[in-house]
Amino acid sequence: MSRILVTRSSMPTIEEYENEIKSLWDTHWLTNMGAKHKQFQAELEAMLGVPHVALYCNGHLALENIIEAMDLPEGGEVITTPFTFASTTHAVVRSGLRPVFCDIDQDNYTIDVNKIEALITDKTVAILPVHVYGNICDVEAIKSIADKHGLKVIYDAAHAFAVKYKGQSAGAFGDASMFSFHATKVFNTIEGGAVCFHDDALVQKLNDLKNFGIHGPEEVAYIGGNAKMNEFCAAMGICNLRHLDEEIAKRKDVVERYRSHFEGVPGIKLAPVQKDVEPNYAYFPVVFDKAVFGAGRDEVFNALAKNSIGARKYFYPLTNTFSCYKDVINADSTPAALDISLRVLTLPLYADLSADDVDRICETVLSCKL
Repeated sequence: MSRILVTRSSMPTIEEYENEIKSLWDTHWLTNMGAKHKQFQAELEAMLGVPHVALYCNGHLALENIIEAMDLPEGGEVITTPFTFASTTHAVVRSGLRPVFCDIDQDNYTIDVNKIEALITDKTVAILPVHVYGNICDVEAIKSIADKHGLKVIYDAAHAFAVKYKGQSAGAFGDASMFSFHATKVFNTIEGGAVCFHDDALVQKLNDLKNFGIHGPEEVAYIGGNAKMNEFCAAMGICNLRHLDEEIAKRKDVVERYRSHFEGVPGIKLAPVQKDVEPNYAYFPVVFDKAVFGAGRDEVFNALAKNSIGARKYFYPLTNTFSCYKDVINADSTPAALDISLRVLTLPLYADLSADDVDRICETVLSCKL
């Protein structure tokens, strides 16, 4: 029985990639914002409809850099969600800020906007919401709250590349949005990330942060680090961007086949289709109600594993339950997030996943029910 992985990276043909990187053997310019970097950046700005894109070697450093670039006062509080990957919380803490956790909406798993204002204090400096599984946060409500209280909004949009809300890219919302181009994402550059932003003043600041603050061969004006995207990753991005629409269309077919098996099954909860959103079909989360379905998340996970099918408890555990935060953070304030984290499973999803494999996955899941 062949193994089905939980995800599989999309790649162009080797011939297409070879053609894209061939010029690097002529120039020997492999990093430091060369021709491929500049081309990829320009293509992203045009595609996303944003004035500025800064490219990074990964999404985490992109998030850390944009937080630092906002000049938020050290020790300030950032309202965010624990229902996310470790990177989000770590980026806040590593920036000298304190995460304040808001619970999630139990339908789409994004931050519960009705609970944000109660968490705002005189120490609050920003809101850092997360677009989860490609589901878009309530960007309008978040903007209203942020404007009312004078707060910055930085979106973790790692899951939301190519998603649009009312015709606008997910990268256009807030003061800034971070995308991840990790190999497991809908769109990848092998490894990489980007920040979309509007403020012209951040162009130089972000360049300083990711390139040692170097302004010229004899001038270093800022204490920065190294987070640049190299030319090979940029070239992979250029290639994969050509196939993005096809990639998303194939993922849509997979999601629709999953839904045909699971919709209406008692004890299985699927994320609703969001109004006014063009999705990217990044993930397929399923939430199990053991009392109704007859098997809990962990039992389904184990059954899939026994049948050589990968799945992921994602997101589990919550970041506010990590052992590294046990002395400083309490998870009791986010019961909805805790509940979903104990019951959610993301099933295999990638462009080349066959209909037969989807059927096999679904049959295995449904065999667990009463």
